[in-house]
Amino acid sequence: MAFNVKTLLRDERFWKIAFQVLTVLVVGALIAFFLGNLNRNLIRQGSPFGFRFLLNPAGFSIGESAIRYLPQDPYWKALAVGLSNTVTLVIAGIVFTTIVGVTAGVASFSPNWLLYKISRAYVGLVRNVPLLLQLFFWYFAVYSNLPRPADQINVLGLMYLNNRGAYLLWPATAQLALLGIGVIVVGLVGSFFLWGWYTQVRVATATGGQSQLYGLVGLVAIVLLIVIFGLNWRVPEAVEGGGVTGGLRLSREYVAALSALVFYTSAFVAEIVRAGIQSVSRGQWEAARSLGLSAGAVMQLVVFPQAMRVIIPPLNSEYMNLTKNSSLAFAVAFPEIYSIANTTFNQTGRPVEVFVVLMATYLVMCLAITVVMNQLNRAVQFKER
Repeated sequence: MAFNVKTLLRDERFWKIAFQVLTVLVVGALIAFFLGNLNRNLIRQGSPFGFRFLLNPAGFSIGESAIRYLPQDPYWKALAVGLSNTVTLVIAGIVFTTIVGVTAGVASFSPNWLLYKISRAYVGLVRNVPLLLQLFFWYFAVYSNLPRPADQINVLGLMYLNNRGAYLLWPATAQLALLGIGVIVVGLVGSFFLWGWYTQVRVATATGGQSQLYGLVGLVAIVLLIVIFGLNWRVPEAVEGGGVTGGLRLSREYVAALSALVFYTSAFVAEIVRAGIQSVSRGQWEAARSLGLSAGAVMQLVVFPQAMRVIIPPLNSEYMNLTKNSSLAFAVAFPEIYSIANTTFNQTGRPVEVFVVLMATYLVMCLAITVVMNQLNRAVQFKER
């Protein structure tokens, strides 16, 4: 068949593709122009664009580090320390935010008047106070006012609190700590699928699901045994004159940043959970009650699993907000990635390169969260037959 230009020009599909190609070319040309202009200006200033400066010695100390670091180490390692601090803050924040947010969201449906009012007051108050102000509150009003190390608080001999931070029970080595985290993650994933299977069987049969429940209990028991007896826990011990040795030390800056991020983000998560539960039709509640299920069982087995498909998409956004908001921890001197990047470009005079690294870091972290949450979202969606 001969090529016909007139027919091609009348084809709507051609113009859609042509418009997209033209848009890509224009955007690419603009990016190339701006990057070329940037590089010319940097060359004129005697500092062409590049990342070789990351190999130079940093020359500054970092007060808190999850990995070994010395001032003579290169800038890239200093940024790696900031990244590790940020990742530990974000992961802990996501875990505790999920627990607090889901609890507050479910509590808003509690028949207990006091529990309901506490939940609504918490959400209404925390959501309307700026995060930076809450960060200062936790740092100056709460943790800075804890007793001095000489008068520190002993919590059941397993945790100590003073105005320098918190000291917790922790595995003896970093390898054992990673093993414990891995076991817990595997246990949570396995428990999620077993619970979903149990829920489907229980709702379908009203009395079935015993084998799935036994499997879930067995998996939880195995994980608990490994965590309790297999990690060689080190108990923090008070020393004479004040202070603590052993265990895991969490600095005052870290716990303040973590507390602010968790309680602030949890207020938004609670509203997401409440909206997700409300999206389940009343007929589902009534049908579950007609099977003789208790109010708690109705929520666990029928309502909340259906609400997950509404909860997870906006929950993804809140987790990414928590990740980006972690940059505010520099306000209380916690050495996260933004704080160390700020010191780096002040010393090197390389703000463009440093902020490219910084933006790429936050982008990768947010994309990683999105990938995990998208997989979880697909797992909880209704499957059509």
